[in-house]
Amino acid sequence: MSVVDGLPFADEKKKYILEVLDPVLEEMVSDVLTEVPPVPLDYMIGWLRKRSGLIAVHDQQSFQSRNKALKQELKQIKCSIEEAGNAIKTEKPDEDEEEEDEDDEMDEIPESMKKPEAQMGRARQSVSAEAYGTWNQKQAFTPPVHAKSDDQKDRLKSTLQKSFMFSSLEAKDMETILMAMKEVPMKAGEKVIIEGDDGDFLFVIETGSLECIKKIDGEDKVVKTCEPGDVFGELALLYNCPRAASVVAKNECVCWQLDRESFNHIVKEAAAIKRNKYESFLKSVSLISSIDAYERSQIADALVPETFKKGDTIVTQGEPGDKFYIVEDGALYAMKGGDRVMEYKSGDYFGELALLKNQPRAASVVVDSAEAKVLSMTRLSFSKMLGPLQGLLARQADAYK
Repeated sequence: MSVVDGLPFADEKKKYILEVLDPVLEEMVSDVLTEVPPVPLDYMIGWLRKRSGLIAVHDQQSFQSRNKALKQELKQIKCSIEEAGNAIKTEKPDEDEEEEDEDDEMDEIPESMKKPEAQMGRARQSVSAEAYGTWNQKQAFTPPVHAKSDDQKDRLKSTLQKSFMFSSLEAKDMETILMAMKEVPMKAGEKVIIEGDDGDFLFVIETGSLECIKKIDGEDKVVKTCEPGDVFGELALLYNCPRAASVVAKNECVCWQLDRESFNHIVKEAAAIKRNKYESFLKSVSLISSIDAYERSQIADALVPETFKKGDTIVTQGEPGDKFYIVEDGALYAMKGGDRVMEYKSGDYFGELALLKNQPRAASVVVDSAEAKVLSMTRLSFSKMLGPLQGLLARQADAYK
């Protein structure tokens, strides 16, 4: 039974509801249920503004005020550092101390910069801004190896391919991660992560579901539910910060645990290389070149490279569409009703029409060059990351006609 059956509207309006209105409402309701905002109306208004590419004036003012406050805070920190530097320069050590080997000396750490005793012994370097030099040599890394059966490896690989963080790893890096991860079964109600703790592992869910719980106004509130293929615990590793929320198993689960060192040396570095490569390329894509650097980096993280040979059909007319594509290299063409209607080269994109209108593919796209490389994005990533551009995409849809 259709959602419009029984409604007192003309067929034309029922068609509009099914093809235009319903996909937008369905996506918005899905996001509302995922985020569970305390004030749904405000959240939905903001969601619609973001989707349409509009930002309220008061939002812009809010961004400006936050930016101003951050600049002031940065200025204060800079002054404090300069004062500390001047104080150090004015302190002269005793002559006897000057004769000691300076290379073996270590200044006392200021009390204000010391970690609490509970965290001593667990100090670590920053993940988000690692720097190496003569004073900080990058150590050789040997990843751990946890023996697995072929069945376990197949299950884990299938799970990792559902996560954008791991799906784009090179084959060699994927094999290393597969062997470095450890299977961790969890019982219903088991607390896997505690809010505020240091984090040394992230987890990928194979089966079951877990709830992310934060203390809000003194009460424990579920802010997110993680399902198979989801990653949790990665924020503490990415940004070297305490756990942002507690995570509790909702039912019996099987998760795969990855340690910090393996993540930093393989996943994080691979992600950084991939991001730098695709960010530079995306600047040449007319559709994406106009958005800011942060949004472009998020899109770069979500892109998955795919390679095709001459004559391969990437999308087929009349079939459902669940991906958006950008041509990285090579030549392609679109076929519609037996006619060659469009050519694609590096920087061009296709596949958005089926996602925008929730309709079957309007044309087939075939590889014309000896080889073609494309970057694909799933329907979910397309909706979330290209939301502000969907108005522009819809206006350009006439190019397919």
